Amino acid sequence: MIDVLYFAWLRERIGAPKEQIETNATTVEELVAELREKSEAHALAFSDVSAVRVAVDQELTEFTASISGAREVAFFPPMTGG
Repeated sequence: MIDVLYFAWLRERIGAPKEQIETNATTVEELVAELREKSEAHALAFSDVSAVRVAVDQELTEFTASISGAREVAFFPPMTGG
């Protein structure tokens, strides 16, 4: 089981701030592919991953990153600074 967290417009499109997923995915990319199949809302939220950032166990990473042994994956839009 892995906790998947959604922030900002991803949370709005999916309709939940987080969910627990039973997955066989070994990378973030594979997890996203599984999530896209879950519902139309998930497919819409992940239709353009270039507009999405990801953290695995609270560490910013790439979509090619391993999630083996991870407890949490968080998805959020790019952050703007000021």
